[in-house]
Amino acid sequence: MSIRIASQNDLAAIVAIYNETIPSRMVTADTEAVSVADKQAWFDGHSQQRPIYVYEQDGQVIAWLSYKSFYGRPAYDGTVEISIYITTKGQGQGLGKKLLVFAEQQAKQLGIGVLLAFIFSHNIPSIKLFKRFNYAIWGELPEIAIMDHKAYSLTILGKHLA
Repeated sequence: MSIRIASQNDLAAIVAIYNETIPSRMVTADTEAVSVADKQAWFDGHSQQRPIYVYEQDGQVIAWLSYKSFYGRPAYDGTVEISIYITTKGQGQGLGKKLLVFAEQQAKQLGIGVLLAFIFSHNIPSIKLFKRFNYAIWGELPEIAIMDHKAYSLTILGKHLA
């Protein structure tokens, strides 16, 4: 088991994990599967300061995490949105906890002082995970996502890293 910076060769696995989450309507606002080509620009937009990491088990990528700059203005350089995705077969193994601990440690090394998580309000397991690590609810955007003719709210959680 290892966590490492993602390479181009990992993009297909990253996309497969992402696509696995779409039907649940719990994790992403995408409503149809995306392709590797669709995600190439997103992948290329990451850097050493805003990397993507993959979690490997038995030579297979089973989870990933990424950092995304918040709002694109210089005053927010120390604030980053974090995303964590885990394949179905990797869930229930404590990977979310491991990845969140890792993400916080790496964030400090990257000069990140604030982590944000944008989580659908009905995704109780993810909200509980972040709350367990002392993230607070900093806001909610009510019924802003429409999927399958149903409105979903988005909860914003945040944490100042010490």
